[in-house]
Amino acid sequence: MSDENRQPASTDPLLPHRARQLLPDHPVRVALLDLLAEVGTVTSTQAAARLGHSSGLCSFHLRQLARHGLIEEAPHNGGRARPWQLRWASSDQSDQSDQSEREVPEEFAALARGLEDESYQHWLAHREQAPGEWRQDESFSAVVHLTPAEMAELATSIRCLLADFRDRDQHPAARPAGTVAVAVATRLFPLLDRG
Repeated sequence: MSDENRQPASTDPLLPHRARQLLPDHPVRVALLDLLAEVGTVTSTQAAARLGHSSGLCSFHLRQLARHGLIEEAPHNGGRARPWQLRWASSDQSDQSDQSEREVPEEFAALARGLEDESYQHWLAHREQAPGEWRQDESFSAVVHLTPAEMAELATSIRCLLADFRDRDQHPAARPAGTVAVAVATRLFPLLDRG
């Protein structure tokens, strides 16, 4: 079955219907969406350097994501470089009276969380294929009591910790031997009463 005719892999009932329809069932496309959510804009050459694929492969999948309305060309000054961005990245600049445009970022957040969950389930199902030293993951959770300001401060602290490793994304030569791409997903949210 071709990539274009596959049905979306996610059937998570918490994902909005439109997001489930748009969820790509292809690891390169999932990785590209994750990358765009992280950095904002990316060219196929930049995506190839970050993801370890060829520029041609990234270019093809970026065009397919655009064809399905998930991404669009980002404004640029011409030239051969063709930057892409999430289609919803510029929705705050559009007419805010359009209710469907206001709902898209929330829908994308659900899509992004679904991609994170799906990536983690893929890891669990295929971890035996990883080299021995990479078969263990670091999963943990905690419930802490915070004010809104403390929650924001904690999120900033986590981002600062991760920032120490960002240079490795842009400069592969800066990566120590034996590094691989590692997903880091952090969710801070208040627990609501279930009653």
